[in-house]
Amino acid sequence: MSGLGHGLRFALGTLTVLPVRVTRWDRPAARAGMLCAPVAGALVGVAAGACGAAVLAADGGRGPLLAAVGTVAVPAALTRGLHLDGLADTADGLGSGRPADAALRVMKASDIGPFGVLALVLTVLAQVAAVAELFDRDWRTGAAGALLAAVTARVALTLTCRGGVPAARPDGLGAAVAGSVPGALAAVVCAAAAGGAAALGGCGVVPAGGPAAAARWAAAVLAGLVAGEVLLRHCRRRLGGVTGDVLGAVAETASLTTLLSLVLF
Repeated sequence: MSGLGHGLRFALGTLTVLPVRVTRWDRPAARAGMLCAPVAGALVGVAAGACGAAVLAADGGRGPLLAAVGTVAVPAALTRGLHLDGLADTADGLGSGRPADAALRVMKASDIGPFGVLALVLTVLAQVAAVAELFDRDWRTGAAGALLAAVTARVALTLTCRGGVPAARPDGLGAAVAGSVPGALAAVVCAAAAGGAAALGGCGVVPAGGPAAAARWAAAVLAGLVAGEVLLRHCRRRLGGVTGDVLGAVAETASLTTLLSLVLF
């Protein structure tokens, strides 16, 4: 229970703006924290979905676009834009075409280059468009989609921190958490997320539930995790490992892919 408490503190203190003090910064705490990352995602997702549903209700159900903007804004606010910043920095580093050391220096710079701006704009626009379509179907579908995307993003973090994945540099958040989660536990978290998504889609929480919906929602989680894994493997080849920025980029990629999967399939 003590390890779980430290893990929740680590996850909430590093992945959200909630006033939670991280009391331990060692490998056991990092391992527990990354295993608890989906809990932080669930809190963010519930807040995002609730905001979107409230905006939709206040507008009389006529404004799914405005509800989507609110839904996408909440995770950005609750994370201080941490993952979006990581996405932009990673896009700049990879887009620079430079060797690993030089690309890492680009990523560590405080400014944002053209690749980062483009990645941010396209990602946020796609998120808003996807969430708007989900809310246009039904407020429960929109809220549940926001929850699922937020959780999948943090499950992708757990998977990224599995054993055997090295850090690209010796300091920073990436070095603290890289390789900290045993692969078997990461697989359990992934399976639990897919199972939870199937239950969410199939138990009538969203309209037109049933076995087919359960399969679609579980597949959306898996699609998000696969997309995150593809980016992770590319970053390992180009940068030699993961950094805090790569973690953010993986999370945003998994979240967006999950939303697009719910909309397109």
